[in-house]
Amino acid sequence: MNWIILVIAGLFEVAFAYCLGKAKETTGNEMYLWYAGFLISLCISMGLLIKATQVLPIGTAYAVWTGIGAVGTVLVGILVFKEPATFLRLLFLTTLIGSIIGLKAVSH
Repeated sequence: MNWIILVIAGLFEVAFAYCLGKAKETTGNEMYLWYAGFLISLCISMGLLIKATQVLPIGTAYAVWTGIGAVGTVLVGILVFKEPATFLRLLFLTTLIGSIIGLKAVSH
């Protein structure tokens, strides 16, 4: 169950990065709504990370959480914000995914 909580925390990390990207593109009240989404996503992500680290090793949990956030944010950047999907970006993204899976596989 704690791994599921950790994955959800990582997804909320992607959500707060997405909100930052959207806030950068907007002005006025809409910008403040995106910043509110950022703060809400941040609080949920951190709260779930805290919950997961009560059972999972902190080093592994933090690395997996940031890895999910990094992979998700790069994918959102490519798919939503039209960032380049170069061969090297995708190669390193693949190695990052492999590292996350590896950390999960070897954790106790």
